[in-house]
Amino acid sequence: MNRFLAAAFALLVPTLALADVDSRFAKLRDESEPLGGLGVFLEKYVGECDGALVDPQCKQQAEAFRKKYTGKRLYMIITEDDAGMLSPGDFNPGTNEYTINITPFFSGGKYGLSHGAPKKTDAQGNPVMNYLTVSGTAPDMWNGGTFNRMFMARGVRAQVVFTPQSVWTLPKKGGGKNYGVNARIEAVLVTEGRTGNPLGLWINGKDAGAK
Repeated sequence: MNRFLAAAFALLVPTLALADVDSRFAKLRDESEPLGGLGVFLEKYVGECDGALVDPQCKQQAEAFRKKYTGKRLYMIITEDDAGMLSPGDFNPGTNEYTINITPFFSGGKYGLSHGAPKKTDAQGNPVMNYLTVSGTAPDMWNGGTFNRMFMARGVRAQVVFTPQSVWTLPKKGGGKNYGVNARIEAVLVTEGRTGNPLGLWINGKDAGAK
């Protein structure tokens, strides 16, 4: 395979992997700007600008960055190794119907992106967030063990469409402050990492699979 064909194939594979999804999610995704890296984005958006070696223009640059991206729709992929915010919910062995819990807090470096601004932290100092829940029906050959093992083996990933709103702060355990980005999470598509098959969709403020 020559270099041109290899490059074309590399560009085509992600497109094929994302092609067979809910049309509502596809529309939001295609109207969004892809995010290169969450950690870098959060650092620039928060603009904490602490430390002796900070660029004197840091705060000005952060303000310009926030002005550019506040209210702008963005899209990111949470890979299997980073998808700790996804956890198994209930599994009905009679119908194979299940739920998946999404903690709407996405870590990137020392900061986090959340669905709305958290109001308090837990005993470990982590922001407390209410679950977003999605539902679906598993294939006939699955059971509760199969469903749970998929999460234990880091076999799920998420695609997220969000719009940044503002910076939030919370008291840090031991003193100081925690910073993060308050966002409006517009959609979360949960898929099986190995196959890309959709497992659940949260969109327009609700579970798309709810009956």
